[in-house]
Amino acid sequence: MAKKSMIARQKKRVLMHKLFYTRRLHFKTLLIKSSVNQKFYLSTILQKFPKNSSSVRLNRRCLISGRPKGVNQDFGLSRQVFREMAHQGLLPGVKKASW
Repeated sequence: MAKKSMIARQKKRVLMHKLFYTRRLHFKTLLIKSSVNQKFYLSTILQKFPKNSSSVRLNRRCLISGRPKGVNQDFGLSRQVFREMAHQGLLPGVKKASW
């Protein structure tokens, strides 16, 4: 189980990302089309946004345990939780491989 503070921090980052996503995208598109002087001005505006509003600061976490590493993209579960749930038959369409 991950620390509660880390899970809360990640939730805060997701919220900040949702709040500032459209504004950030707007300034980034303006930045591409602008001249050198305007680029400097727009980049200073982008730097004033909160750090946690950037999409780069987000990371994938397990939905159940909150573990940050070994998370399956399709199910959103860490490898340990995925294995336990697959053995219990809680994941539809997943079965243990045998050859």
